[in-house]
Amino acid sequence: MLDRLELPERGEVKGEIHACQVELITDVCANVADAVGVLQGLRRSVLATGAGLIGAGTHPTAKEGDAEITDSERYELISALLGDALATPVSALHVHVGMPDAAAAIRAFNGLRRHLPLLEAIAANSPFRHGRDTGLASVREVTLRGWPRSGAPREMESFDDFWSFAARLTAVADVPDYTYHWWKLRPHPRLGTVEIRALDVQASLSQTAALVAAIHALARHEAEAEPVPGPPGEILEEAGFRAARGGVGATLPDVSGRLRPVPELLDEMIELARPCAHELGCEAELGSLTELVEAGGGAGIQRAAEREGGLQAVLEGLLDRASRDGAQRKSLST
Repeated sequence: MLDRLELPERGEVKGEIHACQVELITDVCANVADAVGVLQGLRRSVLATGAGLIGAGTHPTAKEGDAEITDSERYELISALLGDALATPVSALHVHVGMPDAAAAIRAFNGLRRHLPLLEAIAANSPFRHGRDTGLASVREVTLRGWPRSGAPREMESFDDFWSFAARLTAVADVPDYTYHWWKLRPHPRLGTVEIRALDVQASLSQTAALVAAIHALARHEAEAEPVPGPPGEILEEAGFRAARGGVGATLPDVSGRLRPVPELLDEMIELARPCAHELGCEAELGSLTELVEAGGGAGIQRAAEREGGLQAVLEGLLDRASRDGAQRKSLST
C-alpha cells in the first residue's frame, strides 16, 4: 500500500511495527482543528490506495500471531526484545504537546499523570480481540501490560531527575535510548514535547479531536498552574486497569481516593481545562467529550454494533467511519 501512496502537502504515513498497520503522523500544528485537518488528509490519501482503514485499539477479529513484523532494524530489535508479547498488534493515539522549556515540560508531565485514568476510560475503544468480547473496554491497555516500561512513570523532581533516571533505565534495559521506554506518558526532549501514549486509537476524527483538545488544554493548565501532588504509582496503575475494564462505565478514584463515576469526573475535568481550551480555540471540541461518553465511548459503540449484526457489523462500522472521515468530519456517535 505504501508504494501506491500519494501524500498530501502536510503530514506523513509510515509503516508500523506490524506490517498490517500504518502510522499517520501530523507535522507541527497550531491547534486541534489544524491537527485534525492534517489527519483527515492523511486518511484520505491512504483510502485512495484502495486500502481499508479502521481506528481501534485492536483489530476485532484478527487471529493471534497472524501479523508479520515490519522489516526494519528498529522493529527487529523490538521483536527480539519482546518476543511473543508482540503477537497481538495494538494501536494507540499519541499526542505531543510542545513545551516552551524543560521546566514547563516536567510540570506538565507531573500534572498530566493524575488525568491519565480518566482519559483512558473515555478513550477505551478495544473491547474485541481474536474474534471475541474480552469483557474489557480497552484490551489494548491490558495487552500492553505485557511490555516492559509500559506503565506510567513516577513524578520527576526536575528535568535533570528525568534525564538521569531515563539514562539509568536505558542502561538496565539494555536498549538504545529513551524512545524504547513505552511509557503511557513521557517528556520527549528530542522533539521538545510532552507525549501522551496511553489512549486507544479512535474510530472517527471527531472523537480524536475531543481527546486531543482535552490533552492540549490540560497540558497547558498543568504547565502553568501550581503543582498538585499526583497519585502514587500503585494507585495510578489500579485506576488504569479500572479504566480499561469499565471504560466510560468505570468508577475511578478522585484526588481523595473516593471512587466516582466517569461522567462526574469528566464534568470536573472539563471545568478545569475550559479556560485554557478557550485560549487555545478548542473549547467546543473539549465539550464534545460529554457526547462521546453519552454514546458509550468507542467500546460501547462497537458493542452496540455487535449486538445488531455480529463482528462483521463491528468491522463494517469501523471501516465506514474511517471512510467517511476521508471525506468530511462526522458526529461522535455515528
